[in-house]
Amino acid sequence: MRTRHYGLLMAIFIIFFTGCNSDSHLPGQRISFNEDWKFHLGDIADGQVPELDDSGWRELDLPHDWSIEGPFSEEHNTTINQGALPAGIGWYRKTFRLPESDRNRFFYIGFDGIYRNSQVWINGHLLGERPSGYISFRYDLTPYLNYGKEENMIAVKADNLLQPCSRWYTGSGIYRNVWIVKTGEVHVDHWGTFVRTRMDDNAGCSVDLDINIRNRTEKYNRASVRTTILDHDGRKVKSLRNSINLSDSVLSLTQSFLIDNPDLWSVENPHLYSALTSISCKGTELDRYETLFGIREFRFEADSGFSLNGRHIKINGVNMHHDLGALGTAVNKRAIERQLELLKEMGCNAIRTAHNPPAPELLDLCDEMGFLVIDESFDMWAKRKNRYDYHIFWEDWHAKDLRDMILRDRNHPSVIAWSIGNEIREQFDSTGIEITWELVRIVKSVDDTRPVTCALTEQDPSKNFIYQSGALDIIGFNYKHEGYPDFPVIYPGEMLIASESVSGFATRGYYDMPSDSIRIWPVKYRAPLIGANPEHTASSYDNVHAYWGTTHEKNYRVIKQYPHIAGMFLWSGFDYLGEPTPYDWPSRSSYFGVIDLAGFPKDLYYLYKSEWTDEPVLHIFPHWNWKEGQEVDVWAFYNNADEVELFLNDVSQGIRRKGDSDFHVMWRVNFAPGKIKAVSRKDGQTVLEKVISTAGSPYQLEIIPDRDIISADGLDLSFLTVRIMDEYGNLVPYANNLVRFNIQGDGSIAGVDNGYQASLEPFKADYRKAFNGLCLVIIRPGKAAGEIKVTAESEGLLSEETVIRTRN
Repeated sequence: MRTRHYGLLMAIFIIFFTGCNSDSHLPGQRISFNEDWKFHLGDIADGQVPELDDSGWRELDLPHDWSIEGPFSEEHNTTINQGALPAGIGWYRKTFRLPESDRNRFFYIGFDGIYRNSQVWINGHLLGERPSGYISFRYDLTPYLNYGKEENMIAVKADNLLQPCSRWYTGSGIYRNVWIVKTGEVHVDHWGTFVRTRMDDNAGCSVDLDINIRNRTEKYNRASVRTTILDHDGRKVKSLRNSINLSDSVLSLTQSFLIDNPDLWSVENPHLYSALTSISCKGTELDRYETLFGIREFRFEADSGFSLNGRHIKINGVNMHHDLGALGTAVNKRAIERQLELLKEMGCNAIRTAHNPPAPELLDLCDEMGFLVIDESFDMWAKRKNRYDYHIFWEDWHAKDLRDMILRDRNHPSVIAWSIGNEIREQFDSTGIEITWELVRIVKSVDDTRPVTCALTEQDPSKNFIYQSGALDIIGFNYKHEGYPDFPVIYPGEMLIASESVSGFATRGYYDMPSDSIRIWPVKYRAPLIGANPEHTASSYDNVHAYWGTTHEKNYRVIKQYPHIAGMFLWSGFDYLGEPTPYDWPSRSSYFGVIDLAGFPKDLYYLYKSEWTDEPVLHIFPHWNWKEGQEVDVWAFYNNADEVELFLNDVSQGIRRKGDSDFHVMWRVNFAPGKIKAVSRKDGQTVLEKVISTAGSPYQLEIIPDRDIISADGLDLSFLTVRIMDEYGNLVPYANNLVRFNIQGDGSIAGVDNGYQASLEPFKADYRKAFNGLCLVIIRPGKAAGEIKVTAESEGLLSEETVIRTRN
């Protein structure tokens, strides 16, 4: 569920901010404020003063992450844990005009997130500051605004100078969306609605809508509040009107509805309803506000795990940091949607927002696409993990930040639990008891409909003070899967979720053999890394992991077997910028994901797809380019079949069948050029066939866009995979050719990547070397409908071009 004031067409938004003929009587406008900002990298005296000459500043649109634009360097004080990219201080300014007819309206500016230590001014007046880089907030502009011909100037300072401040890449700047809310004297307050649903025994649902109303005038005594509920097809379901006395500056109202036979929200069918609330005084509509919500019932139970709408399901989740690869942390809804599409195709049904409040767009998409969410607030409390991390703000800000997160996110049906922390150091001393109780009380005071959890590392209850508080509804454990079978005995009556699992390493398309030889990199904390690869790669077999983790198959074997485990959150869904364990410089992004930083699935992606979906899967690997006679381990992940037979140049290498606790089959084959073919069968009938041929030399390029028709809105994206092929159309698995891109039409390159964790090429460029045969270019459209022609060229290879069509 989510809330918003009603938006208008973009044409009206533009008219409004150029001061021309705006209809000031339109209620409850929520307007994008992302366009036409000016930016200065570095500190500057009096950056908030309206008279400052900013004519030399860079012009740009938000969201914006300045760190991703910088060069990689081991000298940056962010360190490789934050992607070896620069931080610092940045200033933003924007001017706008308002018509005289808006003088009696009320205006707020909302920021979805600024990293970090933000200060905001309007016309030289300081509105406030917010240290956290992940929290959303807004300010009242009304007392300081100018109308008519006189301009208004917003100034924002983002101070990310003190480093290191994080264990992963944070980005820098106004990296999330900015909004203006324009409303009347009586309006729904900020995050001012809360929907609570309860199913009854007659297949009906009671819906209670709590509304907080702010009254900023004395000229009205009464107000009419009407709410209409619409289903996902826009059809009217229920309507209710109340009349209230405007006796205070903030008033509360609950409207109750009964919906017969509602369409339930689920991971397969994520039906959404909307509650449209209108506030009128003396026949004039002053505000209009929309609350999106879903109707669902879920339970966590100690002996049987998790159920949704009365049906037990396993939580098959992944952890996600907030960066978007080559785009950095600058929020783009299509980029997030692409990530979720890839995860959905794998069978993933849940996201844990590691380890901070996410962008609102992520939760919106989880609502729309059917993902469960554990919404997490903190990576540390008062005890630090880095010198300048959130612990320096803890005492003054943690209560407000946590409360605001819950207020913002509590209407999302995707959110099934609140997490108050990740691997918190207070679990090891008695201060953890008091702080846990404080945080849980804050959560429950704002939302008592969802459980509270915390991701813990200490599994001995006598040593874990966060657990000893008794305040948690669900126990989250990170790693140590060996202890999960005995959890009901050690923690009788408690509920368990594996909040982080595995921490396996992999580089797409790279393989170390023998594949059944497990590598633990390093073997313990601060131990030297023995057996590492000089090119900073990790094997894509399931045979290398961190000392605190395990292999994918060992972990999932336990998760799958025991019903008391509600499910798991894999570390991690995607590779992410920063934390390049087990390597040091020049590695600058992680190896943990089952999908690489560019969005290309690694082989282990198909392990989960074979287990988490009913779609037939047969995935064989590795590639088939090796030395003559070399012994090669060939793996197959498959489902919906009894057996798989492997052929080398049409000669059978044998039939393999999975045992009850197996997730793959394997052959050891002496390499000979040609092709390998796998055939999966059920009851003797062929289910799928897969062939991998020995590739020749690089000969040509192939471009595959994820979508060739996109919106001409300046925001949409097309992700183009570029493949290095031989003369016969086979992917060349070792190709690292430099590819250059040319764009014709109203569009631009938003970023380039290849998924290699130690690449030091810039993300903002018109070129990229392929890595193991693949690279990526991301195309952003302008606002003119038409065609964007993308050409990929590489010296000595046949070039390729494709056309992206853009539509209004």
